[in-house]
Amino acid sequence: MSSIAARQLVRMIMLSLICASSASGRAENIAQSTFSQHDLQVKLVYCKTCHGLAGQGYRGSSPMPRLAGQQAEYLENQLTAFVEGRRKDKFMSKVASVLSPAMVRAVAKHFSELNPKPLGGSTRELAEVGKALFEEGVPGTDIQSCAACHRPDAKGDGACPSLAGQLPDYIVRTLVNWSKERGQDPNKPDTSAIMAPIAHSLSEAQISAIAAYLAGLE
Repeated sequence: MSSIAARQLVRMIMLSLICASSASGRAENIAQSTFSQHDLQVKLVYCKTCHGLAGQGYRGSSPMPRLAGQQAEYLENQLTAFVEGRRKDKFMSKVASVLSPAMVRAVAKHFSELNPKPLGGSTRELAEVGKALFEEGVPGTDIQSCAACHRPDAKGDGACPSLAGQLPDYIVRTLVNWSKERGQDPNKPDTSAIMAPIAHSLSEAQISAIAAYLAGLE
């Protein structure tokens, strides 16, 4: 299967998984469709307290992910997942729960349009190993080519997230803890199910290599 065909197949699966919940959410929250620009700026300042002034990510007591350049559709889906309990994070669940659907869309759009330099933080040697894994995967295993879904430039596509420039320590933490944070409601399967077998199959050394490669992409 070609990379283009694979991306199309994954996108169809993702859309089928989120269609019902997103449609009902829009209907239920149609009354909350407006907000002031002041309110939006207040929310953005709050987001940037942790995620960096340009959404570039931040290294503190734990790595805060890069939001800049992220696919808006993916950001919307993840904020909804926090509210619905499909994704676990005690802080982000509270943050997302106070956002109206319209505010979620506006915040997602804002960060998707930013493009600061990546923070980096990886070695060239490790990045070269990660490049091969990202582009080719491991034939004969559940470790598929990352590029098939996330695009060769790692910019993502719709519900499939951009990985380019992401903090390497955040990618490592996320993949290592995948089953503890994603897909937490078996009654509401979501797009995280697509990544589960891949995350479970990757060794920590392979994860570190992929993270190193992605960290340097712009």
